[in-house]
Amino acid sequence: MKPRVLQLLPTLKRAGAERVAVSLALGLPAHGWHTEVVSLYDAFPGGFQNTLHEAAVPVHHLGKHRGLDLRMVSQLRRVFALQQPAIIHTHSYLLRYVLPAWSSWPAARIVHTVHNLAQREVDLPGRLIHRWAFWRGVTPVAVGDEVAQSFLHVYGRPVAATIPNGVEVFPHVEPAAVAAVRSQLGLSPETPLAICVARLEPQKNHAGLLEAFHQAFAPDSPWRLLLVGDGSLRAALEAHVLRLGLQDRVHFLGLQADVAPALAAADLFVLASHWEGAPLAVMEALAAGLPIVATRVGGLPNLVTDGEDGLLAAPHHPVELVGALRALALDPTRRKAMGEAARRNARRFGIDAMVNAYAHLFHQLLGGAG
Repeated sequence: MKPRVLQLLPTLKRAGAERVAVSLALGLPAHGWHTEVVSLYDAFPGGFQNTLHEAAVPVHHLGKHRGLDLRMVSQLRRVFALQQPAIIHTHSYLLRYVLPAWSSWPAARIVHTVHNLAQREVDLPGRLIHRWAFWRGVTPVAVGDEVAQSFLHVYGRPVAATIPNGVEVFPHVEPAAVAAVRSQLGLSPETPLAICVARLEPQKNHAGLLEAFHQAFAPDSPWRLLLVGDGSLRAALEAHVLRLGLQDRVHFLGLQADVAPALAAADLFVLASHWEGAPLAVMEALAAGLPIVATRVGGLPNLVTDGEDGLLAAPHHPVELVGALRALALDPTRRKAMGEAARRNARRFGIDAMVNAYAHLFHQLLGGAG
């Protein structure tokens, strides 16, 4: 019988940590593992559950309520006792529920992936729980060097492994799908497009991005900005667009089941985050051959080589972000060269390398050679 891995997440919405867990659930069976996915919340509209169902990966939704929901402990105990996993792989804040449920199947090894800077991953009570968890033997994994360093600073111990996230490199996109993106927005094939793929949440600093876009381009500029994603700030950002008079130049695309056509339709990727771990959206943009303009935070300097495949601006320094946007917008030759470099450099972000690394770690934890 194949050893079983449970991927545990709060939801199956289309975001970075969820994409990593789904990629592992789909890829690990080729390495001799049986995988299942547990989502605390019910199915998320437009989420990854359909992808998993199509691949015959079992999914368990536990019906969590908003806020602290102690019912999740008994629900997880039931799942662990029934599934008897060899590895429980957690993401985000789930250790607060997983640790007390562990007693129902203590033979499992718990692996926790830190997707963001450790001081930003969970709140203070969560960090105290995580500190106790790592002392109890939970195996921490970081998605990049900056995340690993932040973990050492916060918890006073190194991670067990640093495993970079992986994306599909050079996805094939039908020309008709690319044309459809521009057509539905009423844009010609020649209209230059900047794109940001990110949750509409404070971390991503869309308000700062809108201000920079407003300052970088004159009202008669042909450049347009596509915002892919959704979140709690959507209404506020839509109002901000109106205040800036950008309603004809900024387009909200919402959640996209497949971002590849939108990336392929764009000329430039931009991200103005206040902080980051190792964002998958930037890796996907590089794989799509897009030059990057982003803030120099978290693991971004490890993803984007400043001056080669993108330009990095200091955070909280809008003048630099405006300058970087202008520099690439006004220089199509430089954009093309950076896009070619982006595509070359994206080879290191393949999904296979990530899946191989986790499979090796899981085998090691069970006493195998990997």
